Amino acid sequence: MMTTSIQALADKLFPVMQAQEDDAEVRNIPPEQRRLHTETADLTVGSLHQLMGTGKIEVPEFQRGYVWTRTQASRLIESLIIQCPIPVVYFSQSPTNNLIVIDGNQRLMSIKLFLNDAFDLQGLTTYPELNGYTWAQLDPRFRDHINNRTIRCITILKDTHPQIKFDVFERLNTGSVKLNGQELRHGVNHGSLMKRVDHLVKNDTWKKLSGIKSDKRMKGAELILRYFAFRHARDSYSKPLSGFLDTFTTSHRNIPDSKLDAWTHDFIESLELVNYYFGRNAFKIIKEDLTTAGNFNSAIYDAQMIGMAETTSHGIKSLRADRTQVQRAFVDLMSDRIFATSVQRATSDETSVQTRISRATELFNRL
Repeated sequence: MMTTSIQALADKLFPVMQAQEDDAEVRNIPPEQRRLHTETADLTVGSLHQLMGTGKIEVPEFQRGYVWTRTQASRLIESLIIQCPIPVVYFSQSPTNNLIVIDGNQRLMSIKLFLNDAFDLQGLTTYPELNGYTWAQLDPRFRDHINNRTIRCITILKDTHPQIKFDVFERLNTGSVKLNGQELRHGVNHGSLMKRVDHLVKNDTWKKLSGIKSDKRMKGAELILRYFAFRHARDSYSKPLSGFLDTFTTSHRNIPDSKLDAWTHDFIESLELVNYYFGRNAFKIIKEDLTTAGNFNSAIYDAQMIGMAETTSHGIKSLRADRTQVQRAFVDLMSDRIFATSVQRATSDETSVQTRISRATELFNRL
């Protein structure tokens, strides 16, 4: 009895954690690619301030805004003066060799603001004599001392496998609201591709068909990115889906505007075709009476969007095909066991992805 009660208490305090999906994703990476490539350097405060001023250090959009109080920032400066150890700052190396802040934004922003004379010191306890002083008002010897203090910086290098890199980011992600995959992806690889995705989530037709009116957690952004990835790189697709999207985003972070314009036109054209032929039934399982069962289905989204984008049917493209006939044909396709499986079970399997897109495209080609 005693053993059972102790075990129950231990289960409550130290629950056995089940394997997470992300753990499985890392295991799917070849062992030789699981190594984390890092570089450690002790950078002076002066060097960090200069790098921030020239834009070589970037704060991604997933980082929370600057929230430290003036007292908190002042205590950091005091810690530099008394040579108190400062926690490690983590960076990710971008494809252009810039340093993207992963952990340490509040500390770095406090240093930048103080050295830019944005606030005067307050709330100091070890050297209260310095309260009220700005950077410019400090004795030059204090300024030299602060500038020459070093902070340990660990940079995750760009040749680290994207999924390993994201796994590390999630381990460092200790905020009150855990960031999801797209939020991390959006921040770490923010560039022209993500800016265009941000623009497309505001499209009225997209909001109507997806049902995502306010994309606060970037679900809509991930779906649009998913369209681009399957449309332009699905021949290289392999599970896990999130790893595929990470890799795609990394390699297409800053593609030329001319290509992005073509991708955008392609996406909107496909979206409008889906809207014309399916309307409120878009991206859902359609029943025999042409009503829908369930909510948004991302696998059907893949099939309808890319199927419309890649169809060679002149009737479909010219809006001359009969809308009711198109929907009934899709209902018939859902009765096909192989297609139904590809949009309802194990939807991220390589075979399922290729099956649902190819069969939907073939269906539209016949109409």
